[in-house]
Amino acid sequence: MNSKSDSKFGSAIYERIHTVRMSASERQAAINAMRDADAIVDAILWVTRKIEHFGAFLFMKPSVKH
Repeated sequence: MNSKSDSKFGSAIYERIHTVRMSASERQAAINAMRDADAIVDAILWVTRKIEHFGAFLFMKPSVKH
């Protein structure tokens, strides 16, 4: 187990994964799945913010544009 990932992902879900009785390979698979899910959510949020920013830029009044 990587201690760097433990400090980065110290949420209750990761703590719960560590308390559940399972093999080391299953535990690693669960942690990898959570890491992948976190990355997907971060990417979706990033795209959403970029679309909002771009939409706000498109619909600004012409006098306000620089």
